[in-house]
Amino acid sequence: MSKVFINIGLSLDGYMAPEGMDIAHWDNPGYKHWGARWGELMSWILKQQYFREHLMFASGGETGPVNDMLRHTLERTGAAIMGKRMFEQGELSWPEEAPFHCPVYVLTHEKREPWVRPGGTTFHFCNEGPAKALELARAVAGSRDIRISGGADVIQQYLRIDAIDELEIALAPVLFGCGRRLFANLHEPVAKFRVEKAFHTPDATHLRYVRA
Repeated sequence: MSKVFINIGLSLDGYMAPEGMDIAHWDNPGYKHWGARWGELMSWILKQQYFREHLMFASGGETGPVNDMLRHTLERTGAAIMGKRMFEQGELSWPEEAPFHCPVYVLTHEKREPWVRPGGTTFHFCNEGPAKALELARAVAGSRDIRISGGADVIQQYLRIDAIDELEIALAPVLFGCGRRLFANLHEPVAKFRVEKAFHTPDATHLRYVRA
């Protein structure tokens, strides 16, 4: 059966996104300095060749274990799930060829027809909750895995229904103090994980946890 995993950047104090990083301020990265703070959090990925070329951001970049990890993440993903907030921000900022190249299920209360993008990405809008979105994602993923892309609230929903098998976290040496915390709003019993892999770079410590 497909694995369900997350692959995210995280601040040292546990935030996925800085305060001010939302659709209301998307065109103003100076608002509460969210743009610069997000850049510090994700500086490791912005340097990688695979990321730069996959998003048609630029050519060149770093190769090595982090670059290989990014390639593996995209190649293993047969379907993705995200929240409405993440989709709306991405709708404004992704290139025309959205960077997923697989079906993406958006958790929302709004009705909307599927949005087909060049390059194999189709966004489907699921109004029936996280369990239904996961059922739909499993049906199309085949032997590949399902990535819970975010944001923090969506990841928490899947942790609460005990659906996540693996956590891949790039822990960056930055402190936010506030924002969207990853491991908020959980309750007992919570899943148990063990460290499977860890490697370090100056920009982030890359941690992989699997179910214990």
